[in-house]
Amino acid sequence: MVKKKQKYWIIAVFLLFMFYAFIAGRPIPVETILTSQWLRSLESDYPDFEDTGPLIPFELGGRFGYVDSQGNFALNRIKGGYVSLSKDRWAEYQAMPESIEVRDPLNSRIVTIKNSRGYPKFLDNRVFIINYEQTSLSLVDESGTVQWTHDFAAPLTYMDAAAGLIVTGSLDGTVELLDGNGRLVFPPFEPGGSRYSVILGCRISRDGSKLAMVSGIDPQRFLLLGRFGDSYKVIYHEFLPQGFRREVHIAFIDNDNRVVFERNGGLGVYTIQTRKSLFLPLDGDIHAIDGSGDDGLLFVITSESEFRKNLVVIRLPETKIIEAPFISQAVFLGRQDSRVFIGGGTTMVSFELDKK
Repeated sequence: MVKKKQKYWIIAVFLLFMFYAFIAGRPIPVETILTSQWLRSLESDYPDFEDTGPLIPFELGGRFGYVDSQGNFALNRIKGGYVSLSKDRWAEYQAMPESIEVRDPLNSRIVTIKNSRGYPKFLDNRVFIINYEQTSLSLVDESGTVQWTHDFAAPLTYMDAAAGLIVTGSLDGTVELLDGNGRLVFPPFEPGGSRYSVILGCRISRDGSKLAMVSGIDPQRFLLLGRFGDSYKVIYHEFLPQGFRREVHIAFIDNDNRVVFERNGGLGVYTIQTRKSLFLPLDGDIHAIDGSGDDGLLFVITSESEFRKNLVVIRLPETKIIEAPFISQAVFLGRQDSRVFIGGGTTMVSFELDKK
């Protein structure tokens, strides 16, 4: 089994080198090109890290850590347990930890949370603890003290945070929006309309003015809520055929002008300004999405099988401009300004988006 896994990693590295050579310098459209910057193996030794700017958190090939835009690793560790990771802090822990040590990207301890009674979640520059049963959420300050705890009637299935707000989805099909003090902004919202109620994905826009969610089974649907005064109202909803029975990918992209959401056979793309929804067919399940840039490009990695992956670059709203298959079990996709990071196996590649 070990030799078989090593064989797959060798194949993955080889194909990523081929992918690297194939895509480097290739026009994306006429005015934009991807130029290769570097290729790194996570299993190689590199010089000591020198701080050169913002860091990208990654999880890939049984490892996790932080890399800068030049390919220098601030942290590169083999996983020894569960990992929670954000751009400015991380924690590694075992099942049902008694305490959790939170560290920064340079591996300096930030705080130790004693008697945690749950698992850490890092969102919106804050530290949250979800209890073992996933029925309560707590905010922890920089001293490790619990500031507040909010209880839920059913286990949490999804959560997101932005603009000082927290949105949660539960197994019973309930969405709740909390303020920075853990208080409900409005009464719990139940999308309903399905035989089985469950929230499979929910996100909040960066300014907190909109909520997006995928809810229910048989049928499943996508909903977008907008803020009107002190409350939120549904401004768009769409039934989705052949829904999922698992957590789905959903994200605000293009400076919050669009929402993309996983649907059977591809992606849904909803443009908020025009109030138009379209379906973008893709082969395989969605593994990663990144539309964080302001250049109108969406990067997607799909998984057609355990090892067969495909990088798709989309000119929004629906034009596929690159499809590049590669072989890997584990994958990573990241973005920092004009730099794109793609990982497969234990190899990471960086490209620069340039104007031509």
